[in-house]
Amino acid sequence: MDTKLDPWSSSDITDYSKLFEEFGISPFENVLPEIPSPHMYMRRKVIFGHRDYEQIAEAMRTGAPFSVMDGFMPSGKVHLGHKMVMDQIVWHQEMGASAFVGIADREAFSVRGFSWQKCREIGVEEYILSLIALGFKPNGLIYFQSGCGSVKDLAFELGVKVNFSELGAIYGFSGETSLSHMLSVATQAADILQPQLEEFSGPKPVVVPVGPDQDPHLRLTRGLAGKMNMFRVEEREDVKTGRKYLSVRGKTAQKEALQELKKRIPGRVKLYEEHIDVLEYLDLAGLEKLVREVAVEFGGYAFIPPASTYHRFMSGLQGGKMSSSIPESQIALTDDPKEGAKKVKRAKTGGCVTLEEQKKLGGKPEECSVFELMLFHLIASDEELLEIKQECIAGTRMCGSCKQLAAEKMQEFLKDHQEKRELAREHLDEYRIIYKD
Repeated sequence: MDTKLDPWSSSDITDYSKLFEEFGISPFENVLPEIPSPHMYMRRKVIFGHRDYEQIAEAMRTGAPFSVMDGFMPSGKVHLGHKMVMDQIVWHQEMGASAFVGIADREAFSVRGFSWQKCREIGVEEYILSLIALGFKPNGLIYFQSGCGSVKDLAFELGVKVNFSELGAIYGFSGETSLSHMLSVATQAADILQPQLEEFSGPKPVVVPVGPDQDPHLRLTRGLAGKMNMFRVEEREDVKTGRKYLSVRGKTAQKEALQELKKRIPGRVKLYEEHIDVLEYLDLAGLEKLVREVAVEFGGYAFIPPASTYHRFMSGLQGGKMSSSIPESQIALTDDPKEGAKKVKRAKTGGCVTLEEQKKLGGKPEECSVFELMLFHLIASDEELLEIKQECIAGTRMCGSCKQLAAEKMQEFLKDHQEKRELAREHLDEYRIIYKD
């Protein structure tokens, strides 16, 4: 593989299409027609890829239970990149998802060396207030990893199913990696699987909206979901007759669980010591549903592998990568609104050197950080955005007018958002927030 995805550093991805082949991510445009009222990130191809999002689209269409889960490491200022994730959490919640948001203080403690108190302060003052200001509803769950018993217990159990060699292959961990850092990875997997625990109404589809740099967490968790389950369903073929059939395997399952499952499967089945061959009932989805029900009844796990969406990274305002360590490259949601507008006016554009060249050759909106701000955050109307793009390409719209429009909209957004943050502060006690003791 040529592309390296690292959750703890800025990944340099110039060709997103490579991720389809190298990591098995599917193009999002294929599932877009199945989604009722798609988010603007979906319509505008900001979200470019997914894993198993079909099950989320089906849940939205049918009203079936599903969840959205994501987390934020409390390591610095909340910025427009974080807003992209928060927007998607809020949208899924509005579409009917039960929402879970983890503040990854275990990760910040182990990777950044932050104190628990600092993690709590940053978690509340930066991330939670902005999340609520962007529309997160009180029926969702917000928790700090260090204070959530169900996540810590599940992380410990997941640790039995993963070893150092696997973590090294996925994350590049070496002999210098601390045990706490490795434990934080198991905790992230527990975050993602937690919505499917019995106390949260059991197995259901869960989607995790992320940038592609976070995909290692999804690959690990999807593998662990299968390893933790009491049963697994496989499609098999009789070597003599070539006839296809389904088989339910359960090495760790109780005999009583296998016997109960046998009773519930319609048609002809054969019960063995550690598995059941299903010879007539070939409805895979229906069989998997039965298997999950029995597993939960007998105290086992029946996790559905989590789905995920992948959105493009925002580029820095001066070109290159956006970095929290370079204030001029990004806009924090807590920046002074006037200062935020000034950053926009100083941003790199995709225009030509002179006005004459711009009028003759047109601009390059795909290389313009100002147009990107409008695409991702500032222009709600697809029609208005398309008009701006076409005028830029045609050379009838100059960079100065775009900067002025974007700067005004940025100042207005920051002012409004910060007012909503202060209102959110007054209503924090209305939200389910689990803190570290």
